[in-house]
Amino acid sequence: MALLDIQGVTRRFGEFTAVDRVSLAIEAGEFFTLLGPSGCGKTTLLRMIAGFDLPDEGAIRLDGKDLADDPPERRPVRTVFQSYALFPHMTVEGNIAFPLQMARTRPAEIPGKVAKALDDVRLTGFGKRMPHELSGGQRQRVAIARALVTHPRVLLLDEPLAALDAKLREEMQIELINLQKEVGITFVYVTHDQTEALALSHRIAVMNHGRVEQLDEPSRIYGSPATRFVADFIGQCNLLSGPVVAREGAVVSLDVPGIGVVRAAAPGDGAPAHGTVALRPEKIRIVARAPEGTPDNHVHGRVADLLYMGDVTVYKVETPGGARVEALLANSQSGRAKFFEVGDAVEMSWAVDAGHFIAG
Repeated sequence: MALLDIQGVTRRFGEFTAVDRVSLAIEAGEFFTLLGPSGCGKTTLLRMIAGFDLPDEGAIRLDGKDLADDPPERRPVRTVFQSYALFPHMTVEGNIAFPLQMARTRPAEIPGKVAKALDDVRLTGFGKRMPHELSGGQRQRVAIARALVTHPRVLLLDEPLAALDAKLREEMQIELINLQKEVGITFVYVTHDQTEALALSHRIAVMNHGRVEQLDEPSRIYGSPATRFVADFIGQCNLLSGPVVAREGAVVSLDVPGIGVVRAAAPGDGAPAHGTVALRPEKIRIVARAPEGTPDNHVHGRVADLLYMGDVTVYKVETPGGARVEALLANSQSGRAKFFEVGDAVEMSWAVDAGHFIAG
């Protein structure tokens, strides 16, 4: 049985449905992420798990117990907010001790529990400092320590790294992964940052318009998106759509406007009338001229734009038919002779199984 079982949960605000019949089963010890754009319902769902809001329909069960009648303070769940929500007039120790005091923990036990929480988040020696004396990353760790000190069954994190700069955010991601492994508590994490979700999670639920579009491991979310929305939302992706004009075994041919016939692997039976190939830029080879006689897809074009990003260069190639395809080349690629420039004629190619076929 899953630790946290969400069954058919719906939340409406007037005529607007923020969460629409969502069902999720989250396992003990899992780092689970709710990912989606602003307004997709992920934070509303998190608030219902915490008890700050109640569903109009459905049930949320923890260890098999329905939480409907439990107010937030009685749920074995704690929340870490983007704003940290630390008490500015209290020391670090005071902030971490506060939930223990509210839980009427024996005073003699509190110092030891606070010291252990500080050690868990690598802030030993910072107990006497005030929040304004800490960096953003340190304040975030204090907020996490305060949430963990009562040993909740589930820790909810609502965009906790959004206010940090890029380098500190990356450092905190590594710390969160290690911390979650060490304490073994189930994390339910909300973010709109796809890279963050892919880096942190055991599983990801991609949400859109209040519903879960795909629930899977990060590698499958990225490599085998279930819908056009997931393919477009997760990282950079070329979406090559058109009618299916032929099928030969497990390979279909699509007539893509501006490009022509594109062949793609499509396991399974049947011949859908229409489809989309989700093709990641790093799967495309881009050269001045592709080798003859290969079974790959080939498309000619000219470099319309390029973006040098240090380790890679992203090329936007325009075909004679007016379509634009994005390709990515590593700048350290073995045998590479030159960078392409805007206006250069190039040929792109990719294997039949390089893209992921989405029917419909």
